[in-house]
Amino acid sequence: MKAYWKYIIIGVAIIASAWLLARAYMYKYHAQETIVVTGLGETEFTSDLIVWNGYITAESSNVESGYAQIEASKKKVYDYITSKGIAPESVVFQFVNVNKQYESVYNSAGNWVGQRFTGYQLSQSFTIESKDVDAVENISREISSLIAQGVSIEARQPDYYYTKLDDVKLSLIEKASADARARAEKIAANAGAKIGRVASARMGVFQITGANTNEEFSAGGSFNTSSRQKKARITMRIEYRVK
Repeated sequence: MKAYWKYIIIGVAIIASAWLLARAYMYKYHAQETIVVTGLGETEFTSDLIVWNGYITAESSNVESGYAQIEASKKKVYDYITSKGIAPESVVFQFVNVNKQYESVYNSAGNWVGQRFTGYQLSQSFTIESKDVDAVENISREISSLIAQGVSIEARQPDYYYTKLDDVKLSLIEKASADARARAEKIAANAGAKIGRVASARMGVFQITGANTNEEFSAGGSFNTSSRQKKARITMRIEYRVK
């Protein structure tokens, strides 16, 4: 009798083990039924903040005279910028740099014998940061007119930014996710199935390039500052369960 129950217990154990293995196989099989798609979100926008940098220079045999030239040029630049409607607090001048200048000295045989002090070169950089993009753009193009007034000035191309990038990014995530879902639904429908819940999601890098340009995307994300008109792009890689 005891042997009989032993065989019954062994048989039940075998059946239970087989059932558990079957369930595990079925779970693994169903877990692998997924669709992976990549959705794209794009938009174009116009920069609402401009940053423009330049600097004024002066050369003199003594520092005092050089400072006087810098101060005179600074006033002309400041007055010119503010006369164009730019708020005074938007214009920031940095400290004055002073560098000694030398020239090489050669003997009659053409051999270098040392250096001779020739004077001082002074420079002062300035920055304009403003939301009046049109006004600063015009100033950057016309500032060279101060050269006729004796101002030694050089400037770079303006940089353009957008102050609501977080809103753009959230909007693109939503667009890319919706695009991914539409793609997944299309694939599932063609296979006679439906998509279920999201198994995983991964956001691609945020890319900002100039609109209507051939800029290449960067693996770490592009951030264009040279173009006023910009294009933002983001991708979403989403894995859906199939049911």
